[in-house]
Amino acid sequence: MWFACILLGGAAAAAPGPGPHSPLLPRPQEVRYGTGRLPVRGLAVRLPASASPEDRFAASELARFLGLEAGLLAPEGAGSSPAIRLLRSGAIDALPVPGDEPGPQSREAYSLSVRPDGVEIRARSSAGLYYGAQTLRQLVEGSGAEAVLPEVEIRDSPSLAFRGVMVDMSHGALPTVDEVERQVDFVAGFKVNQYYLYSEASIELDGYPLLNPDGRFTREQVGRIVEYARRRHVDVVPCLEMYGHLHDLLRVEKYAELAALPHGGELDPRRPEVIRLLSDWAGQLTGLFPSPFVHVGFDETWQIEQAARKQGAESTPAALFRRQLGQVAALFAGRGRKVMAWGDIVLEYPEILADLPPGLIAVAWEYDPQADFGRWLGPLRARGVPTIVATAVSNWREVYTDYDYTLSDIDRFLAEGRAAGAIGAMNTVWSDSSQGLIRAALPAVAYGAVAAWQSAAVDRAGFFADYSGVVYPAAAAPRVAFALDRLSHAESALQKALGQETVHAFWDDPLEPDVLEKLAAHRGDLRQCRLLAEAAQEALGEARRLAPDASTLASLSVSAGMLDYAGLKGLAAVELADRWRSLGPRMDKAEWWKLFASEWEYQSHSRVVDLMDAITTLRQHYRRAWLDEYTEYRLDSTLGRWDAEYQYWRRLQARLRRFAATARDGSALPPLDSLVHGRQAGDAR
Repeated sequence: MWFACILLGGAAAAAPGPGPHSPLLPRPQEVRYGTGRLPVRGLAVRLPASASPEDRFAASELARFLGLEAGLLAPEGAGSSPAIRLLRSGAIDALPVPGDEPGPQSREAYSLSVRPDGVEIRARSSAGLYYGAQTLRQLVEGSGAEAVLPEVEIRDSPSLAFRGVMVDMSHGALPTVDEVERQVDFVAGFKVNQYYLYSEASIELDGYPLLNPDGRFTREQVGRIVEYARRRHVDVVPCLEMYGHLHDLLRVEKYAELAALPHGGELDPRRPEVIRLLSDWAGQLTGLFPSPFVHVGFDETWQIEQAARKQGAESTPAALFRRQLGQVAALFAGRGRKVMAWGDIVLEYPEILADLPPGLIAVAWEYDPQADFGRWLGPLRARGVPTIVATAVSNWREVYTDYDYTLSDIDRFLAEGRAAGAIGAMNTVWSDSSQGLIRAALPAVAYGAVAAWQSAAVDRAGFFADYSGVVYPAAAAPRVAFALDRLSHAESALQKALGQETVHAFWDDPLEPDVLEKLAAHRGDLRQCRLLAEAAQEALGEARRLAPDASTLASLSVSAGMLDYAGLKGLAAVELADRWRSLGPRMDKAEWWKLFASEWEYQSHSRVVDLMDAITTLRQHYRRAWLDEYTEYRLDSTLGRWDAEYQYWRRLQARLRRFAATARDGSALPPLDSLVHGRQAGDAR
């Protein structure tokens, strides 16, 4: 798995000797360094004879990471050479369960001691041993025969019992199973213990062959993901939709009559067939996911008011919602599951709070760092409703992750959530744009994991450097950190010109008058975006040479290319309009080639051809990055945008050429807008 390989490279983030130690993410609660060093070479990894399969897995992964021979795994007490000892004092307790508590008495707490005579990791559970091993991996300084562990004493425990990441499998592309496993490897390294698999219709269910057949995981694949995660102490929690967001189901004519509105996105809870269908789903899904938790959705039920009106005076939106939530919660509670639901509709209709299903966990989500978080947390706390706060990686509407927006949301909401007694955190990764590459957003995923574990605030100023030091080889890490910083600032510069939703504005017609006016007012921002993106491209190119196995760098390079193209496109549109105005009111055929055609429409090295070349080359890189992460589901639909972008510039070139060929010398030059968007005779289609 490439995440494991990346983390291995990151072990060499700091050279041995005096000076700062390797970065530790999350930062342990207590760290005290000594002055000694313990060579890694020659260490054994030892376990008691009573070690469980979970303990042995942690030990074998650690041995593999450190480059120790498998034969060095030995029973406790064997041999006298320095060793790494993993000692568990309590039950296995591999996964989180309802009622878990954070802090030093947590099942996940561990202690780690590195002395000149060896290493000892102690924990109550197998999960604690695993997390101690993750920290030990990050402690390594130097590489190869020179690798050492610094003398250190660590006491560590989570500040929140439930620390999850949610990955959207429904709004955009479908990750491959291998990619999901890589994501699990990645988040487990940062001590995440829940992986919410968000599915609207992305899981195969018996009896529903028409339900999204090309964009779902098979039952066998779900089982593989669940087992893979369990070994890494990550509970795969089904994050479902059992009321709204079910257009994938309701667009199928066989199920269309179950919708509140024809072929819409929400179920009609008045129909008895709805609860029968959901009961079937509940039985199948609890069979697929052994997690003690289930997230049933129930967010953004925008059509509930129309459904209530159809029922007449006998119902209200709150009553309809409460009844449906109660029925669905009972389906899962009866199967031994702890039920979670999004909190937005509950807060929209406060009367629902008085009659929530017993034991329901509310997931308060807010993705705007400037929001009033108390609006979410206050009513839930007043009613004693256990709450998980859900933040978001802001990349579902941006070309590149908006890090300032994302990290501010995580910092503020987690701080207020802790103060309000939240039991956990969930960092969501949505794919609404159907274009984002999740690997490019992984630093934000890691930030959310780090913030949920450690009690102290995350060092935002130093995060990119610390993250790169943990994840990438020492030689490449500073270059990656530099690139991440430049990409973040490039996205910010692009937003000044295009607005928050840069990934959608990316495809806008730049010569539409209103768009062009905005671009012209932000020439400096567009240029800054390009300069920052190009600096990132240079750094990533060098990093890829130094860390050729780090596949995440390809997705970052694509993001840099897209930011550069967005700036190039905007500047080209503004400069084309400037040049057209400079030609004067009439056609001068004698000067046309020198003043315009040679630079703007000629097939070799003209500005329009630059854009055609850039978008087609970038399309190739994007397609490769997509297929590294995702299945082919929705790929052609997404690439259609890229093809349309190429055709836009090809048509413009053809129109400019046609105009030059047919215009009479001295004739009036038409407005650029009419030439670009008009229907000229002989236009290339």
